[in-house]
Amino acid sequence: MNKAQIQCLAVFAVFAVIGFGPVSPGCLIGMYVVIKRPHWFSTLVDDLYGNPMPKRLITSNKVRIKAFLCLLTLFILDIAPVPVTPVVAVVIILSRPQWFLSVVKGVYSERVY
Repeated sequence: MNKAQIQCLAVFAVFAVIGFGPVSPGCLIGMYVVIKRPHWFSTLVDDLYGNPMPKRLITSNKVRIKAFLCLLTLFILDIAPVPVTPVVAVVIILSRPQWFLSVVKGVYSERVY
């Protein structure tokens, strides 16, 4: 387990505790990332996966729309008494699936960082 994984797990552990309520901080941050594409998130993913993302990628607004809609769905599901987003995030952080890296690459397409 690398340093980025440990840091992300610590953050989402806090989110799991404060996520019992109508607002899911993980989803809100995720929606912000999809819309604004901040440099810090691409750096975090590079550290999490241990390899840098390419500077230029093929454009895909569909990926951004789908990612936003998935986060919105998780946001709505998190209104229930059990926070879902931190559980999903922990699985992604621990397993580092290739599909998540592909989604992040799609979200950051057209963006030079």
